[in-house]
Amino acid sequence: MHARLSVVLCALSIVALPAAAQAPATQAPQVGVGGVAYVQYLYQLKDTANHNNNFDVTRAYINVIGRFSGGLYTRITVDVNRPPAVTTDNSLRYRLKYAYAAYTPQGSSLTYKLGQIHTPFIDWEEALWDYRMQGQMAMERGGFISSSDFGLGVDGNWNADRINMQVGIYNGESYSGGPGDQRKDLMGRVSVRVSPTDDASRVGGLRVTAYGQYGKPTGGGVRSRLLGMVSYRTKQITLAGEYALTKDSSTAGPTPEISGGVASVFGVYHFSNSKAALLARVDLTDPNTDTGNNRLTRVIGGASYQLTPNLRLLGDLDLLSYQGGAPTPALEAVRSQAFFQAQFTF
Repeated sequence: MHARLSVVLCALSIVALPAAAQAPATQAPQVGVGGVAYVQYLYQLKDTANHNNNFDVTRAYINVIGRFSGGLYTRITVDVNRPPAVTTDNSLRYRLKYAYAAYTPQGSSLTYKLGQIHTPFIDWEEALWDYRMQGQMAMERGGFISSSDFGLGVDGNWNADRINMQVGIYNGESYSGGPGDQRKDLMGRVSVRVSPTDDASRVGGLRVTAYGQYGKPTGGGVRSRLLGMVSYRTKQITLAGEYALTKDSSTAGPTPEISGGVASVFGVYHFSNSKAALLARVDLTDPNTDTGNNRLTRVIGGASYQLTPNLRLLGDLDLLSYQGGAPTPALEAVRSQAFFQAQFTF
């Protein structure tokens, strides 16, 4: 009797196994909250009359990220920052930086994003430079590219990020410029790892990267960007150089098409078996190559220390020079600054 019962139970279990395999468990939703903040002490070196100095929180980001079954990913990021204009209330403000849904089909190398999303280049370059707390990258600081905009995009990577790309159609007015009108911008970046190194991240290795953008600003005109970059990154060394051509025009007035150029080179050296690193960067920005005496040269140099996995310290100099001399005494006073900065995450 017992032998027959055992045979029956075994047969039922064999039949049930394939049915269970055909119905995988649904992944439970995962929602996480994190953040990053940049704080600093600034001392103005050229302001000989006062040597103004102050403490400040330059940025604070709150990220809410959701991961769901079926390849769905969501993100909302709030950006807390100092308003650019001095008002009667100069307290920190908050605004939306990212708000999008991303979908990656099972087994696909592509991820589709919709909402207020990353633009293709700045997020990529910041991951390579890795010192956003020091300030914006050259193209964003010059007002040529924004890090976030409203649009529809596709990310892709193949062969463990040997090829990494992002392309999308955006409003083109950046996340701070509103939705604009019916005109749109097409933006795209592709990066190819020519040779691997011990850095297996998406920006690691010897890479060649190209970025292009073409569209029309609100009201009409032309807006185009064409950029090339060569970078080399290992766990100890980062070296990169880029050059960009820009063109802008507007139908709002008689202003002709303006051509500009931006060059940037930067490097980071991490000491072996140490949490310390040295960094340097030079940005050359010429907003109008058809006229003289308007090129800006920014030199950045400093040293950082990773005090804990969640706290990084940076001391640096930020020196800005004007080709034709500082336009105003006020700009002359603030063009050379010393910083002590910190970045903390949670």
